[in-house]
Amino acid sequence: MQGIFVKNDEGAMVRPKSKKEVKETIASNPLRVLAEATSYFGNEYEGPITKTAIEMYGDIRFVGPDPHTKRNFYGVITINKKGELHVK
Repeated sequence: MQGIFVKNDEGAMVRPKSKKEVKETIASNPLRVLAEATSYFGNEYEGPITKTAIEMYGDIRFVGPDPHTKRNFYGVITINKKGELHVK
């Protein structure tokens, strides 16, 4: 499970409060969402959420708001049949 950040209105990267916030941000501007690699083995993508990143690394499975201390919600960022980014 990866961590997730969203860019707030002030431009700072913060932890999202809910999965709904991640969905809304992906729908409006996916570049405002950042995946955080948490694996010690180095096999996870870290960086802005883009269609290319998901095509190269696969679906992004995230936990929030903090993968290390507070796991209140889980989700998966995928590419749907229309070729758009989608949060499940």
